[in-house]
Amino acid sequence: MHLKKLEQDFSVCKVKDLSKVNLDSEFCFIGKTDEERSVVCVTTDVPCNVVEREDGWKAFRMEGTLDFSLVGILSKVSGVLAASKIGIFAISTYNTDYILTKSDNYDRAIEVLEQAGYQFI
Repeated sequence: MHLKKLEQDFSVCKVKDLSKVNLDSEFCFIGKTDEERSVVCVTTDVPCNVVEREDGWKAFRMEGTLDFSLVGILSKVSGVLAASKIGIFAISTYNTDYILTKSDNYDRAIEVLEQAGYQFI
């Protein structure tokens, strides 16, 4: 399994509404429920109508398109990180999965995953 480091800094935000979210940004993940509207985006693209935000996230993604029949990919990666007491914020898209860790843990997360046999590109 190949993982790709993303160079950007990310923020996890709760927004009042989605009207100020830059949907043309390179990375923009939106979650909407009956209780909240959340956005994960590059820190420089945080919308001006945030209610709460947490900066200081770094990310990597599983390279390639993951078939829906594949089982346990995210579980294995998160398990390796959990065993090293590294918390994650996971996001899945149609094609692949993204893992975010706090910036303070990012280099250690990469090291731990490499020791477990994952390759970074």
